[in-house]
Parts: sequence; structure tokens; C-alpha cells
Amino acid sequence: MEKLSKSVVAIIIVVIVGIIILANTIVTIGSGEAGVLFQPLGDGVVTDEPPMGEGFHIVAPWNSVFVYNVRQQSIDEKMTVLSSNGLDIKLDATIWFQPQYDELGMLHQQRGEDYLELLIKPAVRSATRSVVGRYKPEELYAQKRESIQKEMLEETIALLGNQYVQVNEILVRDVSLPPKIKDAIERKLRQEQESLEYEFRLEKAEKEKERQRIEAEGKAAANRILSASLTDKILQEKGIQATVELSKSSNSKVIVIGSGDEGMPIILGNN
Repeated sequence: MEKLSKSVVAIIIVVIVGIIILANTIVTIGSGEAGVLFQPLGDGVVTDEPPMGEGFHIVAPWNSVFVYNVRQQSIDEKMTVLSSNGLDIKLDATIWFQPQYDELGMLHQQRGEDYLELLIKPAVRSATRSVVGRYKPEELYAQKRESIQKEMLEETIALLGNQYVQVNEILVRDVSLPPKIKDAIERKLRQEQESLEYEFRLEKAEKEKERQRIEAEGKAAANRILSASLTDKILQEKGIQATVELSKSSNSKVIVIGSGDEGMPIILGNN
């Protein structure tokens, strides 16, 4: 009975040890993740092979696997930087980033898991200081947001060259200026808008004035042409034609023939 008890204990111990070993040899890589293998009895971090992809993997129990999120990720950064004339500019931005999949081993070996704090944030802040420092506050406030985003992205990518990470996009959500500067810029923009509106009204009035002048000149020219064409003979002929038409009317009438060469008939009568 004692031997049987010892055998049962031994079996239980073996099973427990087996479970522990099995648990340490099976690694699950989730969706959107990749693993970096570390071999303490070998060459350390494996950098000459692709990272471990999604699914189950069997590894030696003395090895370790470091799992990274390889999807595109985002962070929000609030920064205070100086404009070209030394004013404090508060800028809110969103950064889209991810590690370079094929270089994940090198990233883990040389930069570590905290690459966001060590690499990406410092690079974005440095690029932001450099870019914003080239602009005046009114440019930042009114019209340069897309230019700022593009320049920040370009400078960040340049700073992160050969760092095994990539920044895909930088989105500037908000640019805040000191209240006095903001109010002054808004007043200036309103004045510019009012000036443009006044110029538009003047231009419209000038066009209407020109239209009326052209119309008046057209009417005057038409009257001159008509006056030149109405000779005495034509007027007399028109009068005769009108008299003939009236004489054909069935209403009673009296026709008085005018005197002289230019005398025109006068028709008197009841309707």
C-alpha cells in the first residue's frame, strides 16, 4: 500500500511537471500581433528570421516570446511650442503609427518594448517644434493646418529613419493661440471680409452704371437712325396711307383736305 501511494505521488508530480513544461512550450499569438523569440541558451533575440505570426507555436520551455501589437495604433499628444515670433502655441495632434513587421526582432533587441515613449513621442515633439517655429500665429490659425500636418509628418519620418518603426499620419486636431492674439487675428479677418464685401458692392454698382450707360447710348443711336430715316416725303406718304385706311371705315366722317404742298387730310366725324 505504501509503494502504491508513492507511485501515485510520483505520477502526480510527473503530470504537474508535464503540464508546466507544456504550458511553457505552447505560445499563442493573437490577431494583429507578432512574436519575437528570445533564446537565452542561444544567440539571444532572433533577428535573422521573420517574427512569429498569429496562432499556436511550440517553443522550448527555456525560451521566451515577446508579443507585439503590429496593427496601426494611435495616440493623442498635447504640445506647447513657440511660433516664429516667440508666442506659445498649444497644439493637439493624433499620431498613427506601428512597428515595422519584418524588423520586429531588431526593434526589440535595440529599442525595446517601450519604443513609443523612447522613439515616437520625442520625434513627433521635435518635428512639431521645428515646423511650428517657421510660422506666424495668424498663419497657424487661419490657413496652414494642412501644411503643418504634412511638414510634421515628413520631419518625423526623417527623424525615425532606421529606427524600425513607422509613422503613417499626423492629424492636427486643434491649434490654440493666446486669447489676445486670437482676438486680434479674428478682428483682422473680419475687417478683411468687410473690405472684400465693400469692394464687391462697389464693383457691382460700377457694372450697373456701365450697363445703364451702354443701354442709353443704344437708345440714343436708335433714335438718331430713326430720325434720319423719317424724311418729309416718308411722313407725307405715311399720313396718306393712314387717311386712306380711315376713309374705308364704315363710320360717318368728313374729310378736309389740307392746304399747301404739305397739307394733310383731316378726317372729322362720329365714331
